[in-house]
Amino acid sequence: MEQISTTSDRAQVLSEALPYIRTFSGRTIVIKYGGHAMVEEQLKDSFAQDIVLLKYIGINPVVVHGGGPQIGQMLKKIGKESLFREGMRVTDEETMDIVEMVLAGKVNKDIVKLINSHGGKAVGLSGKDAGLIEATKMHIYKYQGDDQPPEIIDIGLVGEVRRINGEIIRILEKSQIIPVIAPVGFGPHGETFNINADLVAGAIAAELKAAKLILMTDVPGVLDKEGRLISSLTMVEALELIETEAVKGGMIPKLRCAVDALNEGVSKVHIIDGRLPHAVLLEIFTDSGIGTEIVKG
Repeated sequence: MEQISTTSDRAQVLSEALPYIRTFSGRTIVIKYGGHAMVEEQLKDSFAQDIVLLKYIGINPVVVHGGGPQIGQMLKKIGKESLFREGMRVTDEETMDIVEMVLAGKVNKDIVKLINSHGGKAVGLSGKDAGLIEATKMHIYKYQGDDQPPEIIDIGLVGEVRRINGEIIRILEKSQIIPVIAPVGFGPHGETFNINADLVAGAIAAELKAAKLILMTDVPGVLDKEGRLISSLTMVEALELIETEAVKGGMIPKLRCAVDALNEGVSKVHIIDGRLPHAVLLEIFTDSGIGTEIVKG
């Protein structure tokens, strides 16, 4: 009986996936890849398998990756301290050289190799390739009180997205190639900028009018004050969570990124737990999903 039940469960999963495959065939899904899913071997393999499967069934995945821990390790090796202000890495010219080397070099090519080893056709890009990510310097303002001007914090060569040139991605998609993008951009005066990977993923999803933006993280999704998973949010509810400080830390920029992407034409945003094997497939192709979905509503 146990074998029958297992077989029945598998059939149910496959039949549940069919309408989603039909709905998203030919559409683009942008996935921000980061956290434990980039470190643990089993999770790396399951992620690569998910991406290849999406391409095989007619969906166009675009991968944008982070690499903060790897950058930190390399800086430590050369004896340089990692400095952060307001949650952002302070990036001088020497640090920017390391960031570009690690993100656009080692990390990017490792992901490309992993996807290709599972039968995919992936190509690695940085934001400097084909003018993909044009950026401007990010300015951070820290509140000093009602009677004081805000403190302006200079964090160096950290950028924010000004414009995405999506043509190269569209060309790759038509050629059945999976783009893997490092979040490094170029400035108006030839500068190279380190950009938050969530922001890059959101901007690319907006440019491509993606069916979904998926942000992988190391928590189950958006949690309420009691630590319970919120399975679905509207944009208004997401902003209320930020304003009432019901969410904190790294979840705040993810929610802001989600709201911006939805405002720019992305159909739906998902914040999921990348520590679960095959997290991407579970979120896209099952009725219940595994994380938090955010809709315009």
